[in-house]
Formats: sequence, C-alpha cells, structure tokens
Amino acid sequence: MAETSTRWWLTQDSTETIIDAPPERIYALVADMPRMGEWSPECQRVEWLDVSTDPVVGAKFMGHNEGGPANLMKWSRKGRVLAADPGREFAFVTEEGGRESTEWHYRFEPTEGGTRVVESYVVRWIPLWARIVDVPTNRARELRDGMDHTLGQLKTAAEGATAPEGAS
Repeated sequence: MAETSTRWWLTQDSTETIIDAPPERIYALVADMPRMGEWSPECQRVEWLDVSTDPVVGAKFMGHNEGGPANLMKWSRKGRVLAADPGREFAFVTEEGGRESTEWHYRFEPTEGGTRVVESYVVRWIPLWARIVDVPTNRARELRDGMDHTLGQLKTAAEGATAPEGAS
C-alpha cells in the first residue's frame, strides 16, 4: 500500500474501504474501464483504443476527465493496463506529454465482512507546469477526495448487486 502523502503536491497516496461483496465482483466493476465514469468524479468516460476491448495487460485506452476549480479543466489521457489479475489487482498507467505519468492500482483482499479494496496512485512524472499548478489547487487533496468518492460509488454498486430482488 502506498504511503499517504502529507504534501500538497502529488507524489503518492492511497485510501481503502471494506465492501460487502466478493473480490471478483468488485474487480469486474473496476476493470470494466468504459464504466469508470460511473465511479470516478474526475473521469467522465473511457474508451478502448485499437483492438482492445478487454481489460488485459497491455490494453490501451483513452480517458476523458474534468476537474480543478469548478470543474473548468478538461483533458484526455492515454493509458495502458499494467495488471489484470481478477479478484486480486487491477492497475493502469496514464500518459502525460508522451511519457508514463501516473500509476493507478486497485487491490482486492478478502476479509471478514467482505473485501478490503485499496485504491492508490504513484506519480512517476508530470511536467513542471503541472507541479506548479498542484500547489495552489491542492491537487493532492482533490485526488484523495476523488478516490474516496470512487470507492464509495463502487461500494454502492457492488453491495447493491448483492441485495435480494425487491429490496431497496
């Protein structure tokens, strides 16, 4: 698990929650990249590139995002799946300026009461201009809040899928 960042600029961070669902179900939600916009407040949509249509190692995608103050910033990033181990781990890396930029990991661990899900990121590289913008916008906090939101949405979806028919 990544160490929680105490800085205002991006280095690495993680958050976790317990979801009352099997790891395979939660993995399937996360690995279905075109659905990422349902979980993440920043990612609006994802599309597979080339012939990729499945979350396998090496598959490429394009993510379309919005965020920043009043969600005024919009950007798209290419990415590549790094790990696709059903029920255990899903990971990908995004690109910035033609370089691998940020690694995102989701780890799934069976535990009493369901599955511990850990979402984390590690910044490999971002351009200087982005580092400068990180401080006044507190990008680290924005990403942390986004991870908490994402895990909350996954929890709702995964646990809702286990509810008996007719239950609210």
